[in-house]
Amino acid sequence: MSELKDIYFIGIGGIGMSAIARYYNHAGYRVSGYDLTPSKLTANLEAEGIDIHYEDDINRIPKDIESTFVIYTPAIPPTLKELQYVEKMGYRLCKRSRALGEIAADKDCFAIAGTHGKTTTSTLLAHIFHHSGEGCSAFLGGISKNYQSNLILSKGKNLVAEADEFDRSFLQLFPKYAAITSVDADHLDIYNDYNTLNHTFTQFASQVKSDGAVIVNINVDIDLSPVKARVYRYSYDKECDFYASEIKLVDNGYFDFTINFPGGKIEHCTIGIPGWINVENAIAAFSVAYLEGISPEKIKEALRTYEGVERRFDIRIKSEKVAYVDDYAHHPNEISASISSIRNIFPGRKVCGIFQPHLYSRTKDFAPEFAKALSALDELILLDIYPARELPIPGVTSSIIFDKVELENKVLIKKEELMEELKHHDIDVLVTLGAGNIDRFIPLIEDYLEKNV
Repeated sequence: MSELKDIYFIGIGGIGMSAIARYYNHAGYRVSGYDLTPSKLTANLEAEGIDIHYEDDINRIPKDIESTFVIYTPAIPPTLKELQYVEKMGYRLCKRSRALGEIAADKDCFAIAGTHGKTTTSTLLAHIFHHSGEGCSAFLGGISKNYQSNLILSKGKNLVAEADEFDRSFLQLFPKYAAITSVDADHLDIYNDYNTLNHTFTQFASQVKSDGAVIVNINVDIDLSPVKARVYRYSYDKECDFYASEIKLVDNGYFDFTINFPGGKIEHCTIGIPGWINVENAIAAFSVAYLEGISPEKIKEALRTYEGVERRFDIRIKSEKVAYVDDYAHHPNEISASISSIRNIFPGRKVCGIFQPHLYSRTKDFAPEFAKALSALDELILLDIYPARELPIPGVTSSIIFDKVELENKVLIKKEELMEELKHHDIDVLVTLGAGNIDRFIPLIEDYLEKNV
């Protein structure tokens, strides 16, 4: 990389891409890039001195082919002129996952994988490393509230990475330690079927170094026979290598619990954010940190001071009159866990959910499961599908979820109608759910609720 001057990103505004862009910008390269639309993330990158444009314009690409390295996200359509141009002209080019793999190659990599739970768990682990004084660099799939960034930099050898299964990206990582939080059917547009996805997680686990360890959720059923590293199991409350016991729900959805680990236990642990699912995520992060040699007492203190991740069960407003939670949940199991946690925190209150389905393929694959999960709400406002990288699939619209939802109070609208629709609801507890561009409504919803409820 010594002869390189420019790092150019196609799809720079993605959460994973933006972390790598920040990394190279901090390292002194000229960083620039394209994205489809402006966002809070791109605004932050521009504030850090990164040049970003929002038109598909080959004239904005650095002209010196020899000194330019191009990184792109697989979410970019192959028809994009900029992508076609750099391929045709012979620029050095790689996917985001390969770039992260090369950065991690000479580090002690601590990778967190799973179809859900990986963002919170990896951010928790990075916070444990920093709060304990061990230190780490971290490439995260969300904005850490403790560090106000998806990138943490350190001069040491430790690197925490969110290991993304989309497009088999995590196969570019060869970690010292890995945790696997969940393996549920997802990304079937990439994997075709669950067995292929499952086997790919086995391949990822087998890439963990032989002197390291793989820590797997007790509910994950994958073949671990090819794994050369030590294997441990963790659980929310089932006895195994690492698990919680004496779990007590205290005020406002927070928990007090004991963490049990090989050879001991530590009592009265708490996490700085509510929700039972975060107890399970904390056990996973504890497992990795403990096996790396961080003391249980230091881990306990780090868990207590953890502030969470934006868009991951993010409680934006909380009062006796009204509450508002924003959550990235975009898979039926995630939605069920989110609603369950909301019921814990706000018992007896009326919960209205706004859900924006993400991808035509995921909607098609899981329409009945989405409907069942959303039926646990009291009211549903369902939006049109956010297509992301996909073209429409004939017959696949949000209606195939809506028609199966077993709620009397439900409505299907376009996202442009959302703020007007809220006026027709007596909001008590509101939750926004989805991985698309529903986050653009967060400040509008906050402003509306604070002024009108």
